Amino acid sequence: MQRKRYYYLIKIQFLGYRLHGWQKQPKLKTVEGLITKTLHWAMPDRKFKILGSSRTDAMVSAQESSFELFLENEPLEDLDEFLQIFNLNLPQDIRALSVREVDAKFNIIQHPKIKEYAYLFSFGEKNHPFCAPMMANFVFDLDLETMKKAAKLFEGTHNFRNYCVRVSENSKFEREIKRAEITENDLFKASFFPKNNYIFHVHGEGFLRHQVRLMMGALVQVGKGELSLDQIAQSLKGDDALQMDYIAPASGLILNKVGFKDLD
Repeated sequence: MQRKRYYYLIKIQFLGYRLHGWQKQPKLKTVEGLITKTLHWAMPDRKFKILGSSRTDAMVSAQESSFELFLENEPLEDLDEFLQIFNLNLPQDIRALSVREVDAKFNIIQHPKIKEYAYLFSFGEKNHPFCAPMMANFVFDLDLETMKKAAKLFEGTHNFRNYCVRVSENSKFEREIKRAEITENDLFKASFFPKNNYIFHVHGEGFLRHQVRLMMGALVQVGKGELSLDQIAQSLKGDDALQMDYIAPASGLILNKVGFKDLD
């Protein structure tokens, strides 16, 4: 008799400051590893596997990410009860937001989706130490208005070969950026945040390894006068001579949302 499989989409959020990214690694605390461990506590004696929608880097946080749960033989009897038990056993820096059943046709990797990243930063005076887990601090002056102009250059379809690391032969460098702009931070508030702090918003269907952090790094170099607007425009044509090498700190990067078309 063929075993039946059940499929669930679970949305989560987490603070990545103490974690070594999503992917499970030996002897390291990762999001995938802690979730897998917690599921064993929440569903003892159940056979399952999970697959994440995004492989975040070490210290990167998520306001809304997701993973797919593949459960063998028996379905979850009560989704609300499962969510409560799951959260009860998760560590304090990971929280499950929702769970819904999907069908076998759903593929969390291949399903069309939009990823929204937010990079939090401030500059000038040094931040309160409590800001460190989620906001990058550049302790020098930056030309914010020129950075805003440079950010808009990323919008549209471009070749991002110069904004990635450790590429494979099958890497697709042409990507469409649906939104790229710097605004005042209106998403996250805390009493210890500096008065002036900002977000670099980046929205697109898919990103290369370290792409957003390299884009942010290039903007910082623009703000310091080390790169011009023309050089940013030229770098998006895939010219190897303009490879970006400043990767902005991971702690400022937040996966703000993963939206699935026809599901959200």
